[in-house]
Amino acid sequence: MAWTDLVREIQDFPKPGVLFRDVLPVMASREALKEVLDQLYQLLRPLEIEAVLAPEARGFLIAAPLADRLGASLIPVRKPGKLPNPVFREAYTLEYGENHLEVEVSDAIRGRRIVIVDDVLATGGTVAACARLADRLGAKVVGFAFLIELKGLNGRNRLMSSHAPMMSLVAL
Repeated sequence: MAWTDLVREIQDFPKPGVLFRDVLPVMASREALKEVLDQLYQLLRPLEIEAVLAPEARGFLIAAPLADRLGASLIPVRKPGKLPNPVFREAYTLEYGENHLEVEVSDAIRGRRIVIVDDVLATGGTVAACARLADRLGAKVVGFAFLIELKGLNGRNRLMSSHAPMMSLVAL
């Protein structure tokens, strides 16, 4: 069975008109998770990544073991109020609303090569906010990686100005 067979499609979640792609069943399968991590590792290894930056929560599930495989550190990006001050904060929009993301202010990744990892690239709002946070931290974004890219939502267009490669295991 391919890992993509485990992705659930949930109609009208989190609001009417949205078709949500749930990757949690992929994470629940040891074999599927290993396959996903192996594929991402092979794509990202040549980029000589020093840190993996990921938004909560599904991004964490992929980024933490991937950072370990790459020999890189993990930089978590959280929803508001989850990190102690000082933080950098960025607003973003997605297909069903608006929110903010925060990252701890630190010099730990200044000048370092990072990749931004998330489960699904939809409208690109979340990862574009992550890229802005990385820039504010002084990091160099050398790539974006996703399990799934939803081509019809054109999220890739929001990231084109970074000139960093965008990789997804599956494009739907």
